[in-house]
Amino acid sequence: MRTSLATALLLSSCLLGTVPSLHAEIYQYIDSKGTISLTNVPSDIRYRRVDIRPNRLHPVISEQELEPMIKRFSRQHQLHPALIRAVIKAESNFDPRAVSRSGAIGLMQLMPQTALQLDVRDLYDPEDNIGGGTKYLRQLLDRFRGNLPLALAAYNAGEHVVDRYRTLPPIDETRQYVRKVLRYYRTFLSHDLASTGHVIPSSGYAVAPASPEVSIPPAQ
Repeated sequence: MRTSLATALLLSSCLLGTVPSLHAEIYQYIDSKGTISLTNVPSDIRYRRVDIRPNRLHPVISEQELEPMIKRFSRQHQLHPALIRAVIKAESNFDPRAVSRSGAIGLMQLMPQTALQLDVRDLYDPEDNIGGGTKYLRQLLDRFRGNLPLALAAYNAGEHVVDRYRTLPPIDETRQYVRKVLRYYRTFLSHDLASTGHVIPSSGYAVAPASPEVSIPPAQ
């Protein structure tokens, strides 16, 4: 059974409604084109179980619950923990079940095609999603030579869009997104300082430039 993301989500709800919620098990497989296959009887080892049971009235996860994962992936991918929190806040407001109109899923709002490239198996799993999102952001920072605003613009609009303009794309949504993440980034850094009396040094991590109005340096 092959279907689009929107249809898949609707179908998941329908399947869930036909069996007792405590025993409902739905499996999904996303192919190289981002097409989603759903079934309750997996016939292929590539299918992964999707936990669609509402395990809490309010699915938003606190920063405290996510902090161990954020710190681990921040060390692994050399991203400042405050930056990871800022992207999660801007993307999903800490809701692991969030799905955008374009089909991005989870805490760091990964597209199914991107998730495949990052070896993310369960987009709704907080640890899997954060691991993939931080890995992707690290790749974008490396691609754009540590330029955080451009990396964030690519995270939002796509790296090829940033390549085409060689600066922040003239897209209002993307520019607002970059400003929002940078604002959250500074806020989380300030909170760290206020609560602990110190901030993890930014050296060795990605640090936001003073202004997002920057251009990609010419290739050498």
